[in-house]
Amino acid sequence: MEPLTPPVFHILLALADEERHGYGIMQDVARQTNDALQMGPGTLYGCLKRMLAAGLVEEADERPDPEMDDERRRYYRMTMQGRKTVRGEAQRIAIALSAAKSKRVFA
Repeated sequence: MEPLTPPVFHILLALADEERHGYGIMQDVARQTNDALQMGPGTLYGCLKRMLAAGLVEEADERPDPEMDDERRRYYRMTMQGRKTVRGEAQRIAIALSAAKSKRVFA
């Protein structure tokens, strides 16, 4: 498996604990990265389109609260393949981080 791009990795992390709509994904990614990665709509929806085609995410059929939500919003959730992929990427990053620590890269 090839390494994931940072936007794809963080989108999957955003969907790891709940279904989200596009704006919710963008907010969670910004929160995860302390605003270091702020995705615009073009990046987000381009990634989601490729992730849908790859079977990493799918559109959710149900809405969290239809009465409190805009019906035009599309909600996304991670698939089992997406979970397997994000787990593998997290493990790859953890190994790289361990190697960096052992080389005293961090001050």
